[in-house]
Amino acid sequence: MKALILVGGFGTRLRPLTLSVPKPLVDFANKPMILHQIEALKATGVTEVVLAINYQPEVMLNFLKDFEAKLGIKISCSQETEPLGTAGPLALARDKLIDESGEPFFVLNSDVISEYPLKEMIEFHKSHGGEASIMVTKVDEPSKYGVVVTEETTGQVEKFVEKPKLFVGNKINAGIYLLNPSVLDRIELRPTSIEKEIFPKIAAEKKLYAMVLPGFWMDIGQPRDYITGLRLYLDSLRKKSSSKLAIGSNIVGNVIVDETAKIGEGCLIGPDVAIGPGCIVESGVRLSRCTVMRGVRIKKHACISSSIIGWHSTVGQWARVENMTILGEDVHVCDEIYSNGGVVLPHKEIKTNILKPEIVM
Repeated sequence: MKALILVGGFGTRLRPLTLSVPKPLVDFANKPMILHQIEALKATGVTEVVLAINYQPEVMLNFLKDFEAKLGIKISCSQETEPLGTAGPLALARDKLIDESGEPFFVLNSDVISEYPLKEMIEFHKSHGGEASIMVTKVDEPSKYGVVVTEETTGQVEKFVEKPKLFVGNKINAGIYLLNPSVLDRIELRPTSIEKEIFPKIAAEKKLYAMVLPGFWMDIGQPRDYITGLRLYLDSLRKKSSSKLAIGSNIVGNVIVDETAKIGEGCLIGPDVAIGPGCIVESGVRLSRCTVMRGVRIKKHACISSSIIGWHSTVGQWARVENMTILGEDVHVCDEIYSNGGVVLPHKEIKTNILKPEIVM
């Protein structure tokens, strides 16, 4: 089986992290976002993954070469010269996706994190005999999204309603699809949307079916959702394989700590924290609802909450970093500094307090 991951563009919503690496390589729970998907695809029996990309393909491929060997899966790129939307990339990668087997292929949106029940999706797809299956997830506020209206018993998709004013349902597109090769015949090589142009046509022919995603789902393409996604992911890890979570008198709730990280005396860590490889957390530090990426040093008695600390950054003694502060790569926050929602570009030194959310160039 094959799969296409829609990697797309610049990842502007996750700047300043994406100023250092393409968005799919930004760490999430101590491994690059895209690796969560590739590992799930591999476990389902996918043998080849194609990345649809229009930005820095060489960086992606160099990085993923290591994982090709480790995971035993073929990874290639299909590069757009102009942005082709969410359907155009399928037409561009047509030759890579079609083979004589006639098997359906997966399409995934690279920002989505979930439990990836892909085996169940294959069974669902075979059982309904339609042309395409999409995963949907139930949300509390459907008016912010495009809603998928389905026939309750079979899951057959009746229509799509974009940001409905009146309640028509609470299922939204979760960005995970399983498509028969015939779907490619419907897509022209031009900028086009799979959600707005292709799927409605398949639904009109009663050949599109939706499966409700069990477990959690989050689009982690922006900081607030990234932090929420980490909480949901660690919750799910607790239920499935809690041996991966840290334990100890200084740990509260769900925390993941790389084995090469060092944590000092008298810290309180958690809930919902990820500490990456080679990090040094000195004594008396308080961390909650945050991600601390590879090679970060957090000095004595610093306090960090609801924030993302980028690679190789330093947070000084008694500093307080909170409220969606995002430090890019190699940022140095001096001792006793307060940051309230500062978004700091790479290679900066912060010597004065950031009292309200702002971008520090």
